[in-house]
Amino acid sequence: MASQNKAKRKVAVFDIDGTFFRSSLLIEIVEALIRGKIFPERARRIYRREYENWQDRKGGYDKYITAVVGAFFKNIRGVRRSDFIRVARRTVSEHKNRVYRFTRDLIADLKKKGYYLLAISLSPKYVVEEFAKENGFDKVYGYIYEIDAQGRFTGNTLYSDLIMDKSKILMRAVEKERLTLRGSVGVGDSEADIPFLRIVERPVCFNPNDLLYRAAKRNGWPVVVERKNVIYRL
Repeated sequence: MASQNKAKRKVAVFDIDGTFFRSSLLIEIVEALIRGKIFPERARRIYRREYENWQDRKGGYDKYITAVVGAFFKNIRGVRRSDFIRVARRTVSEHKNRVYRFTRDLIADLKKKGYYLLAISLSPKYVVEEFAKENGFDKVYGYIYEIDAQGRFTGNTLYSDLIMDKSKILMRAVEKERLTLRGSVGVGDSEADIPFLRIVERPVCFNPNDLLYRAAKRNGWPVVVERKNVIYRL
């Protein structure tokens, strides 16, 4: 048994949007689909007000991103998968270096130490996969959207119950990939990441929102904030 445990790789799990990528892949892909006339211009109306409220600090980011999700679901049906992948690749090519220094350096260090790098995101898997591949991740989980026989999105999602619980995804990866939680690392920025942060040995709350910050204080988890060119450890 001891030799089997030694053979297992340590795992590091990262949320992507706002934790590694300095934006949201979903926001960037929706904007790119509109610019490419795959989504209609009117799609922006769904989230424009929430975006302006967030920029003016009159509303929260959660409301803004929820509105973007609504715009995506409202317009993805009937879009060709090939068109989506083409836009996703171009979007990732344009934004692949827009990452936080703290998580970029942490990922590089963990990679050198032989960690298995796992990315879990609520953005579409096609775009997350492209982004994570560019940055050395071993495995990616994201929202999977159903494709019909003609290669078009139906508007339905698959395995939603799994992707909404990141702890289940982590444990699935640990079992399937023969990983160990001994020495494991987890980095997240919102309450959606709390389930996997409870499991790993070394949780890090990076640029946390209010709900995750409160959880960090209750659980004694370290908080790291990157602002401009300064990294604060709280």
